[in-house]
Amino acid sequence: MNYIVFDLEWNQSPNGRAGEHPRMPFEIIEIGAVRLDEKLNMTGEFHKLIKPKLYPKFHKYIKAILNYDEKELKEKGVPFKEACTEFIQWCEEESEDGYIFCSWGPSDLSYLQNNMDFYYMQKLPYPLKFYDIQQIYAEKYSKDKSVCKLEKAVTRLKLKQDRPFHLAINDAYYTARIMQEGKLGQIADKYVYDTYRYPRKRSESIHDFHNGIFEEIYGEYKSKHEALKDSRITDIRCVKCGKLTTSQVKTFHVNNNTVISVGSCPKHGRMLSTVKFKSASESKDTLFAVKKIVAINKNKYTDVVKRKDQLAQKKRERDSRNLTKKPIRRTGFVDE
Repeated sequence: MNYIVFDLEWNQSPNGRAGEHPRMPFEIIEIGAVRLDEKLNMTGEFHKLIKPKLYPKFHKYIKAILNYDEKELKEKGVPFKEACTEFIQWCEEESEDGYIFCSWGPSDLSYLQNNMDFYYMQKLPYPLKFYDIQQIYAEKYSKDKSVCKLEKAVTRLKLKQDRPFHLAINDAYYTARIMQEGKLGQIADKYVYDTYRYPRKRSESIHDFHNGIFEEIYGEYKSKHEALKDSRITDIRCVKCGKLTTSQVKTFHVNNNTVISVGSCPKHGRMLSTVKFKSASESKDTLFAVKKIVAINKNKYTDVVKRKDQLAQKKRERDSRNLTKKPIRRTGFVDE
C-alpha cells in the first residue's frame, strides 16, 4: 500500500460570489504530491501547474500567498483534465497493493472531486478513505485536538525548511516529512471517510469500526426531523460488544447540525453518540448523517449532562425574554 501525500492550490472568483461559477467555486491551479511506500520512504514526486478556465485573474488573498503569478500559470500551466489524468495515473504507478490519499486537512480531496465533476471525469472510488494528517498531528500534539497550519507544525517539529511554503509540491513534501518524523505512531486505522460523495440509498450506507470509533454514514433524508425518526440514527450500540445500549441522556441539539446522546452498556459502560447532519445536494433540499459512537468515562459523561442542562437553561431564558417582549393585544376599546 502506497501513501499519496498530495496538496492543491486553488483560486476563486476575484469578484466574490457575484462572479462565482455555481458548479466550481474553487478552481484548482496546482497539484503537488509525494509518494511514500508502506515504510514511509519517498519513492516519487508529482507536480503540475494548471491553466485556469474560469478565474484567470487571482483573488487578492490567493495572490498574496502564492509563489507565482497569472502570467507564469498561463505560460506553464496545462488543462486541468490533462493534469488530473496524469496525476491519477501516477498514483497508480508502483501501487500493486493499492494506494490511499493523505493531505493536510480534509478540503483538498473534496475540491479535487468537485473539479473532476466539472469536467465530467471518472469518479474516484466510493467509499473513499483518506488520512487527514493535520488532524492526526493535532491529536498527538494539541491538548484540545485543535488543528494548526502546516508551517507551524513543521516549525514545532524542527524540520529543515529548505523549500518555500504555499507551493503544492512543497506543502505535500512537508506533510510527508511530518509523517516520517512526527512520531505520529501507527496510523493504519486513523483514516477518515471523505463525504463529498454520500450514501443515497440504504445499500450505500457505511458501517465501520476504526480508531476506537464506530462510524456510520446514512442518507438521504428530506429533513433532520425525518432522520431522527430512523432508529439507525438514534440507536446507540456498544463499540465493544455491539449490543444495543439503554438510554442515559436522550438526544439533544448542541447546534443546528449536531445532536448527541448517551447510552449505557451493562458490561462496557457509557457510549457517546454524535450525529452531524450535512447538506446532501447543491440545492440543500436533502441531507445525510454522519454518526460516531465512542466509549466515554465518568468525567466526559458529567460534561455531557452539564452541557445539556446549560443549553436547556439558555432556551428557557430565551423563551422568557421572548414572552416579555410579546406585544399587548389591542382590543379597539378606549377608556372614557
